[in-house]
Amino acid sequence: MSRTEELIAKSKAGDKKAVDALVSENSGLIWSVARRFLGRGAEADDLYQLGCLGFLKAIDGFDLNYGTQFSTYAVPKIAGEIRRFLRDDGAVKVSRGIKERAATIKTVRNQLLHTLGREPTINEIAEKSGFTIEEIATAETATATVESMQQESGEDGFTLENILTDTETEDVLLEKISLRQAISRLAEREEQVIRLRYFHGLTQERVSKVLGVSQVQVSRIEKKALQRLKDMMK
Repeated sequence: MSRTEELIAKSKAGDKKAVDALVSENSGLIWSVARRFLGRGAEADDLYQLGCLGFLKAIDGFDLNYGTQFSTYAVPKIAGEIRRFLRDDGAVKVSRGIKERAATIKTVRNQLLHTLGREPTINEIAEKSGFTIEEIATAETATATVESMQQESGEDGFTLENILTDTETEDVLLEKISLRQAISRLAEREEQVIRLRYFHGLTQERVSKVLGVSQVQVSRIEKKALQRLKDMMK
């Protein structure tokens, strides 16, 4: 076992000195990722701190049985944490192509709304616009406000962090093959809701419009699906 692997094992066991050692020994890696985002509206020190947060999440989520180098696993986690902040802070600019696609989708949605007298489903929008469901979801994600994992939703005020675990973030869980397999075993509508909410980051309100159901229904479907996933992951 390498020194890094030993430190990771100790960190997972609650050894804070091991965590500090990992951060210190990998500060160059964190900085190398953070520097990619300079000039996007955030200070260098802030980017580094965000990178450290992503690095700590990588420690929590890394499985020593993965068979891959920790740095390979950590880099996208570091970058992802920074991107999430920049996206939520409005600093990341949406490409012109995505904006144009989103505008087209909005026009098609309005046309169908007028024709059908109701909110169109994602399949109806896809058929009329020529875009795939995936392309529509991507455009919606890039141009819509994303809900926080800590934001309460549903009738009981649950959050994704409470439904899942205290130590593993949504990003880590979604990357696990076991969870992906569990998601594939959900009912079709439950799988659609989970993928739109947590793979594409759409709000419950946006998901309700995409699927042509009420936000209350989306909340109930999501809560039921998350409980089923939690049961399957035990």
